Amino acid sequence: MSDCVLAVETNGLVKTFGNNRAVDGVSLSIPAGTICGVLGPNGAGKTTIINMLATLLTPDAGSAKIFGYDVQKDTQKVRQLIGLTGQFASIDEELTARENLVIFSRLLGFSKAESKRKSHDLLEEFGLTEAADRKLSEFSGGMRRRLDLAASLISRPPLIFLDEPTTGLDPRTRAQMWQTIRQLVKNGSTVLLTTQYLDEADQLADNIIVIDKGRVVANDTPDGLKRSISSASLRLVIRDPENTGRAVEVIEHVLGERVQITETSELAAPMKHAYKLTEVLIALRDAEIELSTIDVRQPTLDDVFFALTGNARENAGGN
Repeated sequence: MSDCVLAVETNGLVKTFGNNRAVDGVSLSIPAGTICGVLGPNGAGKTTIINMLATLLTPDAGSAKIFGYDVQKDTQKVRQLIGLTGQFASIDEELTARENLVIFSRLLGFSKAESKRKSHDLLEEFGLTEAADRKLSEFSGGMRRRLDLAASLISRPPLIFLDEPTTGLDPRTRAQMWQTIRQLVKNGSTVLLTTQYLDEADQLADNIIVIDKGRVVANDTPDGLKRSISSASLRLVIRDPENTGRAVEVIEHVLGERVQITETSELAAPMKHAYKLTEVLIALRDAEIELSTIDVRQPTLDDVFFALTGNARENAGGN
């Protein structure tokens, strides 16, 4: 690992807002040429970390380096090495896609001719050629996200921050974005990705960092995180939703584990010992609680996320 080039390196990074310690001593090492997924419940500090790494916020303590350059001492150099696509598009609604990309290129110091060439190439790369001369007000959400990502790639930065890049996109457009992100890394970029979709992190990330209450609570490969949850997961649906509360009490008593309510009458809980399944079924029968379905699954990232943070997957987004 000593020869590994680090795209991101932080040590004890801290950021406070009033009495809220949004980032509390975060230390990271992200190798170049990888996709790193950052997960955490709402308010965990994910976006705050990215904003500090992207020089948009000043850390209150600790240090952060991008390819060896300090984010506070070498701000201009760091900005030359990064691209940032946030949760909301930074494009101008009143301009066309082509005009947006040309303006961004000119602002980055490229000549008029070079700006036109880059805009043409990016529009083609992101499948926006036919819509190049339409105003952004006519674009779908997926087209806007693709254009925003294209704008962040004008200078082909070696490190790209993607803050929930597929939020709100339909499944087909999400799949297209996944392919684009994979291609970026294949072409030599490093991607730091926050996402509210656990399947997205599972599909894309070489490594996943889980943030909770401003701290790193896990840092491993997707498979490594799953292996860290040694137990399988018990999933069941209560036939009568009014019995959900009693069912939770019964299952927690038998398993000695916290039960997660994933839907109105759908329950999930870690099950460390297979023989406990029979005990759960007997206890529910004795309590006259009927089931619609029951299933035992191997650990998923959903289970890891819940075990580490106590939050369901729908709360995985936010800052």
